[in-house]
Amino acid sequence: MSSTSVRLRRHHTPFEKLIGEVAAALQVVSGVAHAARPNPAGDFNETEDEALSQHEKRHSAGLMRVNHVGEVCAQALYRGQAFVAKREPTRQMLMESAAEEVDHLVWCDQRLRELGSRVSFLNPVWYAGSFALGLVASLTPERYNLGFMAETERQVEAHLDGHLKELPAQDSRSRKIVVQMRDDEIKHRKTAQRHGAARLPDPVPSLMKLTSRLMTSSSYWI
Repeated sequence: MSSTSVRLRRHHTPFEKLIGEVAAALQVVSGVAHAARPNPAGDFNETEDEALSQHEKRHSAGLMRVNHVGEVCAQALYRGQAFVAKREPTRQMLMESAAEEVDHLVWCDQRLRELGSRVSFLNPVWYAGSFALGLVASLTPERYNLGFMAETERQVEAHLDGHLKELPAQDSRSRKIVVQMRDDEIKHRKTAQRHGAARLPDPVPSLMKLTSRLMTSSSYWI
């Protein structure tokens, strides 16, 4: 057989796929995930945060904890959508987006540590709920499954824009991370739209916004 022969791709059983998702979930909630891209804020130098007061550090940490929870949810949501996606191109697109969300997850975790803080205690709950939501979304017609992704990213963009206004002016490290996150989310939204995302019917976007508000208000502190 020549080197140009087509390779047969092994298909994983549902049980093997489930085990893989459990392993991915443990990586996310345990904080052992690794970023594929360097931190947009660069290497940490403690002198960079000397201009921040203790109140500003606590506020930055609260905002970055919210962002970290958002990435936990995005990771679970996209993996849930991909788990039962009907078409392979859609599954691949969702998994590629999920991989970039891992970078965001790691960067937020690093920034929280730099600020002397921690991730949310509720991360396992948010992951499980978001994965289940992704499964439900993927059972709808594909245009709405992609529409769910596009609407999620649209709301995340607005959320990150708000954080850029709220972050202390001196906190350039957090700001650089949030800017890169926002740029990636815009790219994900446009990708979903190019693949045929449909606008979600009311009241789904409003319910998504309400759920997001509950998540952000609790994870800022817990």
